[in-house]
Amino acid sequence: MTAVETEAGNQVGDALLAWYDRHHRRLPWRMPPDQIRRGHRPDPYRVWLSEIMLQQTTVGAVKPYFDRFLQRWPTVEALAAADIDDVMKAWAGLGYYSRARNLKKCAEAVSERHDGAFPATEGALKALPGIGEYTAAAIAAIAFDRPAAVVDGNVERVITRLRAIETPLPAAKGEIREIVAALLPETRPGDFAQAMMDLGATICTPRRPSCILCPVAADCVARGRGMQELFPIKAPKAEKPTRQGAAFVAVRADGAVLLRQRPVKGLLGGMTEVPTTAWNARQDGARDAAAAPFPADWRGCGVVAHVFTHFALHLSVFRAEVEGLAAPAGHWWSAPEELLGEALPTVMKKAIEAAIPGATKARRPITQ
Repeated sequence: MTAVETEAGNQVGDALLAWYDRHHRRLPWRMPPDQIRRGHRPDPYRVWLSEIMLQQTTVGAVKPYFDRFLQRWPTVEALAAADIDDVMKAWAGLGYYSRARNLKKCAEAVSERHDGAFPATEGALKALPGIGEYTAAAIAAIAFDRPAAVVDGNVERVITRLRAIETPLPAAKGEIREIVAALLPETRPGDFAQAMMDLGATICTPRRPSCILCPVAADCVARGRGMQELFPIKAPKAEKPTRQGAAFVAVRADGAVLLRQRPVKGLLGGMTEVPTTAWNARQDGARDAAAAPFPADWRGCGVVAHVFTHFALHLSVFRAEVEGLAAPAGHWWSAPEELLGEALPTVMKKAIEAAIPGATKARRPITQ
């Protein structure tokens, strides 16, 4: 970097940190900057837990899950000792369920390999299950104040506008990371990382950014050209295929619902479901009552739609009232008061709701 570039980088870092000191978001996993200046350090367990939960998920959605996890498993050792089925149930609804399995594996690795203390370096963090380049940088910077370039979607948007980067995402990721590394201040890299995230989340938003309030507006090339809303440039997305399938909600007279566990490997691995046909990202499943797991008076309850990362799914939902049916191998009957505690992913909650309105929203008897 030239002296001019270094000075410009220092100006951006200083302005951003000064703004963060006044306007930082108050989040349950975050230590405020005034406490850090007094010598306190964030809890690496909280930082790690929040970063895993926040992947592909909003802050608003994560907050209640984070609070419940922390109340139930206040330390990494407690989480390591937890039953995986309990962890999956607590995670149900957050999506991307491989994260929950890796969360448990990572807690076990930290407890067994590192005596319950998270390592401080990016390299050692990346060696843990479920921790990739971004998460390792975030933990190293925020929890241990290491000079790491932390780049999430908010930071990508800020940097592509700040430097008017015309390379489409995701190809621009390497260039963005280099710029963030060059902008890192000599002190407070953790606060700098969170300041960049907060700027993207609250000021430099995808649409109608509040440039007049931005602490680095004077240095923003895209704003200077009046083109801020054109960045980041993204490569065209491939159209998602739509898959078809059926879900079968069997209900006993006492309101219990027949459930089973999905295979540990694959989509929604290890989560709980009602019986369904063999749909996946690459193929459709049968859509009619003839594909039901056992004979019964199956009645159609409509179609529910759900969007996964790589495909959309339309599930035809059928319901049957049954009596005297023993749960087949690998299945169980879940009583109404237990249903909300099952590890049901969102798509399965939609299917059950279509068949039994209110069943997954409130603890009340399921009526026929």
